[in-house]
Amino acid sequence: MCTAKAMADTYEANRTLCKYVHSTSRGHEAIQLATAFQLLPCDYVSPYYRDESIMLGLGFSPYQLMLQLLAKGDDIFTGGREYYNHPNYRGIDKPTIIHQSSATGMQAIPTTGVAQGIQYLEKIKHHSIHNTSPVIVCSLGDASVTEGEVSEAFQFAALHQLPIIYLVQDNDWGISVTSAEARTFNAFEFIKGVKGINSVSIDGSDFTESYLTMKNVVEEVRTKRQPWLVHAKVPLLGHHTSGVRKDFYRKEDELNESYKKDPGPQLKKILIKNGVAESLLLEIEKEELEKVLSDFEKAVQADEPNPESVSEFVFAPTPVVEEKGNRNPSNKEKILMVDAALFAIREIMEDYPEAILYGQDVGRRLGGVFREAATLAEQFGDHRVFNTAIQEAYIIGSTVGMSAVGAKPIVEVQFADYIYPGFNQLVTEISKSCYLSCGKFPVQTLIRVPIGAYGGGGPYHSGSVESTLLTIKGIKVVYPSNAADMKGLMKAAFMDPNPVVMLEHKGLYWSKVPGTEEAKNTEPDRDYVLPLGKASIVISASKEATDNGESCCVITYGMGVYWSKAASKQFNNQIEVIDLRTLFPLDEELIFERVKTHGKCLIVTEEQQNNSFAEALSGRISKACFRHLDAPVEVLGSLNLPAVPMNMLLEKAMLPNAEKVAEKLKTILSQ
Repeated sequence: MCTAKAMADTYEANRTLCKYVHSTSRGHEAIQLATAFQLLPCDYVSPYYRDESIMLGLGFSPYQLMLQLLAKGDDIFTGGREYYNHPNYRGIDKPTIIHQSSATGMQAIPTTGVAQGIQYLEKIKHHSIHNTSPVIVCSLGDASVTEGEVSEAFQFAALHQLPIIYLVQDNDWGISVTSAEARTFNAFEFIKGVKGINSVSIDGSDFTESYLTMKNVVEEVRTKRQPWLVHAKVPLLGHHTSGVRKDFYRKEDELNESYKKDPGPQLKKILIKNGVAESLLLEIEKEELEKVLSDFEKAVQADEPNPESVSEFVFAPTPVVEEKGNRNPSNKEKILMVDAALFAIREIMEDYPEAILYGQDVGRRLGGVFREAATLAEQFGDHRVFNTAIQEAYIIGSTVGMSAVGAKPIVEVQFADYIYPGFNQLVTEISKSCYLSCGKFPVQTLIRVPIGAYGGGGPYHSGSVESTLLTIKGIKVVYPSNAADMKGLMKAAFMDPNPVVMLEHKGLYWSKVPGTEEAKNTEPDRDYVLPLGKASIVISASKEATDNGESCCVITYGMGVYWSKAASKQFNNQIEVIDLRTLFPLDEELIFERVKTHGKCLIVTEEQQNNSFAEALSGRISKACFRHLDAPVEVLGSLNLPAVPMNMLLEKAMLPNAEKVAEKLKTILSQ
């Protein structure tokens, strides 16, 4: 405790040097240390941003923490990329700390995903699980418990009886918002309504009570494998953060009252009462202060990060870098896209016991609303293929923790329109994990998303979301247009150690839309993989038309492939159609080479055209191919409307089609 106090005092005395925003653990030290002292190297803990005393209790030195405080290059957690006490750690000597934002409750879902993954690996007796059953601790501030995502985590933990402890440190503040302004009940009262989570409320400033409680709770979770919530009342003695100082919003008398609950003096009194010499305690305080000051001076002098390292660790290297296996075996029949997806997942789950599939309606009774997971639960069991509640944030964000422990999650969001509730987790947790952990925690997850409009799906089941997804850096986006690509890309996406979102057009699943019969292909062999980032020329223009400057290159994906192929029949071998297959990474080499060859280009997308990925791509092509263009790069997308209408005549009026593509091509070729 005296170390934590010395660190807080040192930072306060050196404000000009401690220029990055930070918080300290002042007032929270007792419960944090009591928690840390119970944990073993096999355990997992997710500290939140005020938990520096947990870090000290786990054995991290002040110097190591200060390197992150000052965003230095030798910061062992993030290499100068993250806030103070936003750690991640993977080693054999201490509990594992996954990357998580540790902000306003968002860490609850990834950490619950750790517990979910551990439970699954224990069930299948995976070799990574040792004799000592891991305990997972998720630390939260009380204000964060009002977040909906925290409730999603609680619900899942309770339903599946996960081995996790939610440690809620309640200091009655959420920045300047008091508990009275923000809630009608505290976390302990709230959790009483969640059947299946044990709970206890304690004085978190009392080290003895905190230690005994956490010792008991950790033992309970380690042996009985059930979730707990520990509600610890603590005083907030420091600033909210260095950027929001306590004197901005707290009155002096309230602060003085809080200092009466300072855990340090309380523990000191107990120690003296039990025979520890005060002189010894004073000597310890002196030694720790000297060490803190020495570590701080050393940290100040440490090197800054190398600016050349700024682009490192965006993605982990993928093992699939070239097309392999037989794409068109003679002994196989043609299959639908939906079957290609089903067969790919089946083979994956047969080959990888760590693979697990969950989401809305993918379980035994329905097997997916498009039957894309039919029979999988029957074959692999309800512990590997199961339904979730309507919890898109949990479905997506839990894969962070699942991946960190060695499970290989495949999850499904029922419709593209439903992915938005999960965007917080996708952006804040998943996409940043590899980069901010310096490669320690890439997130291996395959997120399946049925997408697109056809046949009156209406405003909430027909949307296209690729442009929104492509603004997120640190994820890959795949969009197959036929069965063979579906299987090859599905296998490659699963084997990729990075997060991959697979967009699967509902109108191509069954080839029921006129003109999409060619989405059916011969089923590739089991070992067929198609690397991400490789586009395909599906129709070529004649050499004569190309040499005469009478050809045009159409760049598209998904349903756009079939609109473009149908439109091309109206022209005399003048049209080349490129199927992107992967939207990120993008095959720019092929795109630019083919556009330069033809001099004319049309990009076709199902998305509303304005500010779309397609328009952004047109700008990149225009810049890269400027000297080779005979006409402006054109884009054809859906009308710029807020939603896809229910009525099928209105739907048709909004969407592109073969006729609209053909009209656009006529205009381009006439220039």
